[in-house]
Amino acid sequence: MAFYLVFILLLVQAYSVLARCRTPPDAPYFPSASDWAHLDRQVDGRLLQITPSAQACREMQDCTSERWMSSSFRSGLPGQMIYYNWEQDYDSKPPELCLFNGTVCKQGDVPLFAINATTVHHVQARVGVRFAAKYDLRLSLKSSGHDFLGRSTARHSLLIWTHYLQHISFHEHYEINGQDFGSAVKVGSGVALKTLYTAAEEVSKTFVGGVAATVAIGGGYIQGGGHSAISPLLGLASDNALEFTVVLASGNIVTANEYEHSDLFWALRGGGAGSWGVIISVVLRTFPTFPGVMHLAFFILPTSGMVSKAIAIHARKIFALDTFRTGQYYTIVKDEEYGYRMMVATFFSSSRPRIVRRLMRSFVQAIKAVGASVLVDDELMGLPSINSLLTRSDEIGGINAILGSRLIPKAAYESHPEEIGQAHKKLLNLGVGIEGCVVAGGKVAENAHIDSAVNPKWRTAKAHVIAVALWPDSLSPSDVHALKERMTTEVVPILANMTGEHDSGAYSNEADVLEPDFQITFFGPHYALLSKIKSRYDPHDLFIVPGGVGSERWRPGGMCTKDHEFRVQESRGSNS
Repeated sequence: MAFYLVFILLLVQAYSVLARCRTPPDAPYFPSASDWAHLDRQVDGRLLQITPSAQACREMQDCTSERWMSSSFRSGLPGQMIYYNWEQDYDSKPPELCLFNGTVCKQGDVPLFAINATTVHHVQARVGVRFAAKYDLRLSLKSSGHDFLGRSTARHSLLIWTHYLQHISFHEHYEINGQDFGSAVKVGSGVALKTLYTAAEEVSKTFVGGVAATVAIGGGYIQGGGHSAISPLLGLASDNALEFTVVLASGNIVTANEYEHSDLFWALRGGGAGSWGVIISVVLRTFPTFPGVMHLAFFILPTSGMVSKAIAIHARKIFALDTFRTGQYYTIVKDEEYGYRMMVATFFSSSRPRIVRRLMRSFVQAIKAVGASVLVDDELMGLPSINSLLTRSDEIGGINAILGSRLIPKAAYESHPEEIGQAHKKLLNLGVGIEGCVVAGGKVAENAHIDSAVNPKWRTAKAHVIAVALWPDSLSPSDVHALKERMTTEVVPILANMTGEHDSGAYSNEADVLEPDFQITFFGPHYALLSKIKSRYDPHDLFIVPGGVGSERWRPGGMCTKDHEFRVQESRGSNS
C-alpha cells in the first residue's frame, strides 16, 4: 500500500510538471494589481506596461514612416519586434492585430509587462525570474527584438528586457581560473553591434560580429552560433565566446565557462537562443583590427532561368574566395520592371584593391556572359579598419517577414553547381527572395575540434542560404497562414534538396520557425545532450521559445503543454 501511495505521489508530481498551463490573465491566481505594484517597487520603478509598437508609434507626435522602419528607433521600444509580424496574434478568433496606420489595436502576442532591467538585481532576486516562477507566468526575454522566429515576445507574458545592460570593458589579458585567454571584451547583453564596433575601434580591436546594426552581440546571436563576414577568417562568434554571466530559472546568478558550469557553457555556444537563462554579459575574444576592402556588384537578370545560370557560375567560382578567407553576401529579389536584381557584397581582409579587382573581374564577366545587365561591377570600399566596413548605422524594420534556410555543404558546391542554380530558380518562381551568406569554410571548418553545441553542419558548410517571404499589412490572417504553410511545405524542401543530404541542417537564428524536425535540423546530434542540460538548469521549462530546446513539450504560444491538451481532450471524451 505504501509503495502504491508513493507511486501515485510521484505520478501527480510528474503530471504537475509535464501537464499544465501557465497562468493566464483571467485566472484568479494571476498577480493582482498590488502584486505588480510590489514588483515595480522591487525593480526600482522599472516595471513597464507594454503596448504594441504600432500603438506606441501612433501615440508619438513624431513617428514618421521613416522612423517606424528604423531598427535603431524600434529597438528602444519595449513592445516592439524588428519584424513586427511576431507582435500579431493571427491565431485568435478573431485575430488580435495592431498594424501601422491601422484603426484597431489589440495586444496580440506582445507581453503584458516588462522589467526594464539595468542591473542583475532587476533580473533575479525576489523579482524578475523568481516572480515569473512564483506565479507560473509565461516569461519572455529580449534585448533588441531582432529575431526571425518570434522568440523574443509571447502572449500574456512578463518580459525581461535587457536592452539597457550596456556595460563594455576591454581586457588585454582576460583570466579564467588562472589561465590567460588573451585579449577580450566583456559586454552587457543589450549592447548593439554598431555600439561595440565603435568602442572596439577606439582601442584598435575587432571581434566576430554580424553587419546588422541593432543585433545585440550578447543575446541570441551567439547562442545560435553567430555568423559573420569575417567568420571564414576567425570562426563563428560562439567559437570566440569565453564566458557568460547568466541568471538561471532558479533566480541564481552563475558564471559559465570551461571551468564553471561547463555543460551550460557548452549549451550556450550554439544550443539555441532563449532556452537557458537571462544572459547578463558575455566575454568575447578580440583581435587586433585590420584593414578591409568590400567589393560591390549589382546585376539585372530578366528571368529566373538566367538567375539559375548566374548562380551555377557563382557556385563553380565560389572556391576562388578561399585563398583570402573571404566572406560574401548576395541577395536576389524580384523587380517588377526588369526581372530580378542581384547584389553581391564581398568582404576582403588586408587585401590590396588591385588583387580584389582581379579576383572579382572573372566572376563579373562570367555573369555578364549569361546576358545580365551590370549596374555596378567594380565598386570598392577600402577602409583602414574592418570595424568601419562591417558597421551599419541602421537597418530596416517594421516589416513582415518569415524565413526558411539551409546550410549548404561544400560538397554540394563541388558536385552539383547546376542543381544549386536550378534550386534558386524554383525558389524565385515561388515568389520568395533569396539571401546567400558565404560565411563558412576556412576557420569555421577548422574549428570543428571545438567542443560546443554548434550544429556540426556548420563545419562542413560553405554557405547559409535563406529564403525570405515578405507581405503587406493588407494581407488577411488566413492568407498569412497560407504563406507560412507554403514556406514549410514548398520552399524549405527546395532548400533541403539543395544540400544533397537526407539530414540537412539549418542555422537556428535564421530559419523556419515551423521546421517539423527542428531538433535535428537546428541541433543535429547534440539534441539529446541539450535536453539533459535543459532539465538540469530549467527543470520546469521557464525558458521556452519556438524552435528551442524543450519546446516540443509545449503547444504554440508556450502557455500549455501538449500533454495537458491531450489529457483535457481525453477527459472530455470520457464524459461524453
